[in-house]
Amino acid sequence: MYRLVQLTFVKHLHQTAVATQINPWNLGWVAANARSSSTYLGDSLSTNIETVKLSYDRHQPATPSNKSPLIFLHGLFGSKLNNRTVAKQLVEILNRDVYCLDLRNFGQSPHINRLDYPSLAADVEKFIDDAEFVEKPILIGHSMGAKTAMALALRRPELPRFIVSVDNAPVDLSNNNIGVYSKYVRQLIKALDNQQFTSIKDVDLELLKVEPTKEIRQFLLTNINRGRKDEKCTLKIPLKLIGDSITAGNIAAWPYDHNISRWSKGPALFIRGTESNYVPDEVIPDIGNYFPSFELRDVKAGHWLISENPKDFIETLVDFIEKHEDI
Repeated sequence: MYRLVQLTFVKHLHQTAVATQINPWNLGWVAANARSSSTYLGDSLSTNIETVKLSYDRHQPATPSNKSPLIFLHGLFGSKLNNRTVAKQLVEILNRDVYCLDLRNFGQSPHINRLDYPSLAADVEKFIDDAEFVEKPILIGHSMGAKTAMALALRRPELPRFIVSVDNAPVDLSNNNIGVYSKYVRQLIKALDNQQFTSIKDVDLELLKVEPTKEIRQFLLTNINRGRKDEKCTLKIPLKLIGDSITAGNIAAWPYDHNISRWSKGPALFIRGTESNYVPDEVIPDIGNYFPSFELRDVKAGHWLISENPKDFIETLVDFIEKHEDI
């Protein structure tokens, strides 16, 4: 989506150049004019986006602490329950509050007819504003949640102390795994709306046709209300809306421009799975363009890094926080 909008804007500049007899192939002129205006980014940086009140779990240490709280943001099809186990461990290790949020349209948070990174970030910004933390929070996001944390840092640079991106980068991933997620949506709609299954086992068998990995199917099934005997299973989430957002490219997109906004107020940690293709070496320069004070750490895992290797994830995160909080 971002690339399409950017190309449309450049085409507009080209037409303007022709009309005003400016050499349309003067790339410096085009780039300078692109940087001088953020209008082609739509409302990506707007602070007037409609927000919803997010559901969350708060995990607290035995002794109250005013240290920077951690805020976990889950990925696509996830919820605040995904990070509950590591959150409880981090409470003890780092002696501070840890919040796990349900992002809009997921878990127990409200459903609303918009799902993209500006709106996802706006909800989290409202959550932080309302919380009035003593110290700025540390944002930790996985996949979709990672891009939400990055978007927040660009939109409201003063809010986070650190950001941590788990297996995602500030780039457009339209060519990466969109088809897989769309298949999940289609199979769940088929199972719940068309077939109207009453057994979660039947829903699982439908998912098996497109996803052989049992752990991923079990993760997807957390979005299903298991019906009582002879009652059909139902969805907890607005699946059609989510599917439309995936198809439109909103989840894969990155609707920002480092020539207009970058975050240099604090360090950023990027943790990538060595067996994942979400953060290849080629995108490392893109990370630096948006987050010049970044560190990159590898953890032996696939895309579902936190659940696949929680021990190394926790060690990596704690090392980063303790190192930078002492500065």
